[in-house]
Amino acid sequence: MKTLQAAAVLLAASLSAGSALAENGLITVASEHGVKETADKLEKVLESKGMNVFGRVNHAQGAEKAGMQLRPTELVIFGNPKVGTPLMKCAQSVAIDLPQKALIWQDEAGKVWFTYNDPAYLASRHALQGCDEVLKKVSGALGKFAAAATSK
Repeated sequence: MKTLQAAAVLLAASLSAGSALAENGLITVASEHGVKETADKLEKVLESKGMNVFGRVNHAQGAEKAGMQLRPTELVIFGNPKVGTPLMKCAQSVAIDLPQKALIWQDEAGKVWFTYNDPAYLASRHALQGCDEVLKKVSGALGKFAAAATSK
């Protein structure tokens, strides 16, 4: 029951964060920059906060190599064992969703979006017990990373 209450609190907090939308376990924030600039800004803020950037996938580039077209779409993979390990100790299955990922993409109207997994969804998906404080910190950090990458 505590986990469900924590998930509800995290969801309510994420929905009240500016222009963020939460749907299907994802939080999506509008960006004031292009895809590449948003991803570059995210990498800089992550590194400044001591996070590990494990990789960056340019899906549009991959599509082009396969002879197809895709609007700009990049995935940044990042994390920190000091945060991820406590979550995995609560429920080891959460490792399938770690490290964290941020998807920066352009829609058909040319608008750029920043999407990431909602920690409340991960708490529910993996029935995380005893990780409320860690989840609260993760939620706050992800919101700050998104804001730093997407705003001017």
